[in-house]
Amino acid sequence: MNNFGERLKELRTKRKLSINELSAELNNKYESTISKSMISRYENGQADPKMENVRIIADYFQVSADYLLGISNNKEKFEPELTEKDERDIQKELQRMIDGLSSNSGYAAFDGHTFDDLEEEDKELLIASLESSLRIAKKLAKQKFTPKKYRN
Repeated sequence: MNNFGERLKELRTKRKLSINELSAELNNKYESTISKSMISRYENGQADPKMENVRIIADYFQVSADYLLGISNNKEKFEPELTEKDERDIQKELQRMIDGLSSNSGYAAFDGHTFDDLEEEDKELLIASLESSLRIAKKLAKQKFTPKKYRN
């Protein structure tokens, strides 16, 4: 058996899930198409998973993809923390983006209206969305570029 199949079976049985139940949960939660026969083939070492399926299964069991693939024995997903400097950088970039959306710069228009023409609630929603996107991008960059020896 391969490491992926062994670890998948271990995680599934620890949760006391049948192959049918796991397939149904994955398909409902992630709208995936991981069939019960595919899970069985993974567990028996008869098939190698697509990376998208590894990601879905790792997310479902809250383990790292590296653990699931047998690359690492560390089950924990590496979630980088944002430092104060990261927070300052995010706020600076957010302000730069907001300034770029103002009517003076003319960078953007929404249905023919500038950022300044938007309702206050719409402005707040747009700013919150931009800030959230910047946070996600910063965490992904830290996750991608943090050497493995410094991860949990």
